[in-house]
Amino acid sequence: MNIANLLRRSASDNPGKVALRLDDTEVSYAAYAEHGARFAAFMRASGVDPGERVGFFLPNGLEYLQGMLGVWQAGAVGVPLNYMFPDAALRHAVVDSGARYLVVLPGDVTRLTDVLGDALPELLTLGPGGTYEQALAAHEPATDVTPRVDGDDALLMYTSGSTGVPKGVRQTHRNTTAHCDAVVDLYEITGDDHVLNCMPLFHVGGLQLASLTILLRGGQITFMPRWDPMRWLQLAQELRPTYGGLISTMMIDVGNRTVDNPVVLDSFRICMFGGSRTPTAAIDRLEAGTGIRGTEIYGQTEQSGLVVSYAPSDTRRPNSMGKPLEQVVRTRLVAPDTGQDVPAGSDTVGELWVQGDAVTPGYWGIEAPDRWSDSWFHTGDLVSRDDDGYLYYTDRIDDMIVTGGENVFPQMVEEHLAGHPYLAEVAVIGTAHDRWVEQVTAVVVPNREGVTAEEIAAWCAEHANLRGFARPRRIEIVDELPRTGSGKLNRPELRKKFP
Repeated sequence: MNIANLLRRSASDNPGKVALRLDDTEVSYAAYAEHGARFAAFMRASGVDPGERVGFFLPNGLEYLQGMLGVWQAGAVGVPLNYMFPDAALRHAVVDSGARYLVVLPGDVTRLTDVLGDALPELLTLGPGGTYEQALAAHEPATDVTPRVDGDDALLMYTSGSTGVPKGVRQTHRNTTAHCDAVVDLYEITGDDHVLNCMPLFHVGGLQLASLTILLRGGQITFMPRWDPMRWLQLAQELRPTYGGLISTMMIDVGNRTVDNPVVLDSFRICMFGGSRTPTAAIDRLEAGTGIRGTEIYGQTEQSGLVVSYAPSDTRRPNSMGKPLEQVVRTRLVAPDTGQDVPAGSDTVGELWVQGDAVTPGYWGIEAPDRWSDSWFHTGDLVSRDDDGYLYYTDRIDDMIVTGGENVFPQMVEEHLAGHPYLAEVAVIGTAHDRWVEQVTAVVVPNREGVTAEEIAAWCAEHANLRGFARPRRIEIVDELPRTGSGKLNRPELRKKFP
């Protein structure tokens, strides 16, 4: 079933309730549904066929979810693009998706035009007098929903690939609705819940976990378009939300600001945390400063979001991320070296494999047979399991860096950093950071004397593809990089040298 049917039903049941809020602006469920229906009518009139892609390159805002509803009502596929993508990744994702339209802020038009050139889709600009507003005003609301069955794509979400090239993860209508239903049941979400959503809508945490679950139950969403810990604390005290989530970096920010000046945030039933492995000290600091005992979450874009957590009544186990959501996934632990299943209660860790309703049917335009075995998806995460089914995260099989909740692959950064004229060799690893949990660290071998870390950092700051989370925050200069006997870079040795 098309998820638009379920969202419109929720809107019909709750027409006068607040669905969305940003600052002083509130949108009722009736207005939310009408906005989506007008956008659906525009797309149909413009010849957008079922299955075509429509992109959103935006920070969190009211039009995001309203426009996405219209995309689904018209039978199209939403493409929520990472607003923090550097130029090369952004161009690849837009071109690869084949997006017919992009919904954007006026201030981003110049950058998109420069980055995409002849590959630029038609842009729909927000704001008074923008082409998006003109499109809504020119059409009466559509009254029907284009049929889409469970296996049809609802979303195309881009995540970094093992070579640093973003991969489009297909998420079907069944993936999305099954995931939301499972979260509603696990966390006992009702129409009385109110989420303070500071997680970006271009990630599964912000879209499926924190937004769609609430909309399907008739609750309300308050958006934060950008992260500000002091603003979050203010809104949490004023609005008294019952539901929310923080990536690990956000949790650390809040904990650091309240450890010496505690506040009482007793309205939260559920305040999730995740995005990367979170130090125990940060969890304890958040509780000491706010009274919030965070709820551990684990999930991936390929699993449509959350697949491991705790129910409100579950007893917490130290260092465990909880139990799998068995309504939407089955799980196995498989030893990477032998391919044999790892039994529960064993000291041996295994790669987590999953299958089920929440798991993607595959990547957009990419065959990845190494990620599937007989319908089981290989997560790439090493996990152990106790006798009672609780899972314990150990490490990642690959070299991905998770900094501030964003995935950064060393190869992607190395490729661009290697363009520095004064560097002979470069290697990138993740190292510990008090706020970002991990930071991108570049270990470099200069090709001339006198090169400084400050000089390299300044060069990176001006490089279009080393902006944001991809920018090396720590730079170490060495005479040579460690190598294995076959001449390959010895990353484990590098991590030992630069913890």
